[in-house]
Amino acid sequence: MAENATVARPYAEALFRVAQAGKESFNLAAWAELVAELAQIASHPEVQAFARNPKASDSDIVAAFKALVKTPVSTEATNFLTMLVENGRVSLLPEIGTQFLALKNAAEGAADAEITSAFELDAAQVSTLIATLEKKFSRKLNPVVTVDPALIGGVRVVVGDEVLDTSVRAKLQQMRVALVA
Repeated sequence: MAENATVARPYAEALFRVAQAGKESFNLAAWAELVAELAQIASHPEVQAFARNPKASDSDIVAAFKALVKTPVSTEATNFLTMLVENGRVSLLPEIGTQFLALKNAAEGAADAEITSAFELDAAQVSTLIATLEKKFSRKLNPVVTVDPALIGGVRVVVGDEVLDTSVRAKLQQMRVALVA
């Protein structure tokens, strides 16, 4: 949805500027956690239905969001939520969260890494893999590790638009393509 991304961008950028200028007690990491929580809450169909309900007042919707988050909500965050609700933009929160995280990663010189492994990885294996991947991609990585037995063996790593697939399944597909050609 390019339109959602376009509309969400100014909100994400403004929120990022507020987060950068934030106090020590509510720093960029705390904002990132709060925005991720709000995005997750806003993506729930029941919350979306409640936010669209004409019988629900703006203050009720803001209060519901504040009640659902685990992270403490600052005055700035309350103002942000109120503005989104008043403008009917609650549905943009997932996209705002995505763009906020991208801005945070860019400011920190980091990137998210989606690591899919054929088998469960322990903490030491993840640390070693991340250290190797950080050298390869030349930036700090924030890993999200999942298990997919269909890979048969190895790992598949996605960092931004780059994919590193060393899984057995990928190698078998490459062999299949070579044999069919």
